[in-house]
Amino acid sequence: MPFDFNKQIIEEFRANRGRVGGPFEGARLLLLTTTGARSGVQRTVPLGYLHDGGEQVLVIASANGAARHPAWFHNLVAEPTVNVEDGIFTYEARATVLEGAEREAAWARAVEADPGWAEYQARTSRVIPVIALKQTGGGPPPASSFGEALRMIHDAFRRELVLIREEVAASGPGLGAQLRVNCLTLCQGLHVHHSHEDTGLFPALSARYPELAEVMDRLGAEHEKVAALLARLQEVVSTESADTPAVLKEVEELASAVEQHLDYEEEQLIPILDGA
Repeated sequence: MPFDFNKQIIEEFRANRGRVGGPFEGARLLLLTTTGARSGVQRTVPLGYLHDGGEQVLVIASANGAARHPAWFHNLVAEPTVNVEDGIFTYEARATVLEGAEREAAWARAVEADPGWAEYQARTSRVIPVIALKQTGGGPPPASSFGEALRMIHDAFRRELVLIREEVAASGPGLGAQLRVNCLTLCQGLHVHHSHEDTGLFPALSARYPELAEVMDRLGAEHEKVAALLARLQEVVSTESADTPAVLKEVEELASAVEQHLDYEEEQLIPILDGA
């Protein structure tokens, strides 16, 4: 993409925590920073990505079907240590170019989720690379306060729920392989987040603020409810015969419970976390 267009997307992405408008509105985007193979200068590009389970994401070096691989691909081949921004977290990752059956399976999921990838491949004689980005370092999101960090993490879940709702609603009679991965990744992410709260944040707040007992009891009960809904969604999407209406029903019920929970948690805890 032209430099000025990329620059505009990057600025909008960073200003709006991963959200952009225009042709990429509602898309899953990340910012990938590589080190120039010849110049040694760091270069950042916005890219669409695919979930690939909880430990890594996939990007595709399509270059819109151009005859040559994009520059960022050559950079990460020369230096696989890269930096990734997902709108909330910024982290170091190791880039690995997928090959053989692993690449073919990932490519099939990509094409099933968005036929545009197949159109790009049809424009060029090169085999379009698929790259896995596996996190190797990073920390909590940069925020002005603990409360702001919590809201940022919650907003990431809200955004993912919106995307999955839209994807399930637009899917055909069956459930695509990539959509299964998206749902399972959301389930894993929510489970990990709530587990950290149950073992860290909530006990610390309960010990310091006994007057929050009722609030903490309610939040704990809501975690249990969400866990049951996550287990049901995982079961449904893991069934080969899963169809759109059944999955959408589970997603809608989960989304409603999670959104209400996040709103209540923010209302009750952010003033405490920020010392108000």
